[in-house]
Amino acid sequence: MDHAEVPRLNRARTADLPSQVSRTAHENMNREQRLSRWIDLYSDTILKTCFLYLSDRQQAEDVLQDTWIKAWKHMEDIDLKRITNEKAWLLRIAINTCKDYRRTAWFRHVDTRKAIEDLPARLVSSEPEDRTLTLIVMDLPERYKQIILLHYFQGLTLQETADVLGQSASTAHRRLKKAEALLKDALERGEAHE
Repeated sequence: MDHAEVPRLNRARTADLPSQVSRTAHENMNREQRLSRWIDLYSDTILKTCFLYLSDRQQAEDVLQDTWIKAWKHMEDIDLKRITNEKAWLLRIAINTCKDYRRTAWFRHVDTRKAIEDLPARLVSSEPEDRTLTLIVMDLPERYKQIILLHYFQGLTLQETADVLGQSASTAHRRLKKAEALLKDALERGEAHE
């Protein structure tokens, strides 16, 4: 190789450098804009879901922050895996993070008495019936609470709910029916006590 060609090759490589830096900066800006849009659209939804799942406002807020960090780190999965429902994807991250929190030894020592008043007012219904239902849902076993929260509280379809939970649609359907039966029984018992 002629030595005269080497500097010319290096100049060609460095000439592309500003466009590569510019492209990277543009991609980061798009990532920042996407994350900012998600935060605006889904923060309340994810916070409410996490609170109902964990029964602790502070932990729900921590999970919300961890969800945004994980979403940032794995944002390319949206495009690579052709994920079409951002909300379902974000809720899956949040639910899995809630599960991680519940597994910790520290969580076993947390007072998980339900205090809906801990949530910001915009996230809580003022209707007594809705509050009663929310408390009953919070008392359900984890597998049934998840399906109710995602399907009814977040409005996901049964297939989207199954995808978030990593289950087949038929398993999600069976759990939803069982959860509905548990809710019905709890509501009937509650009405009998009034």
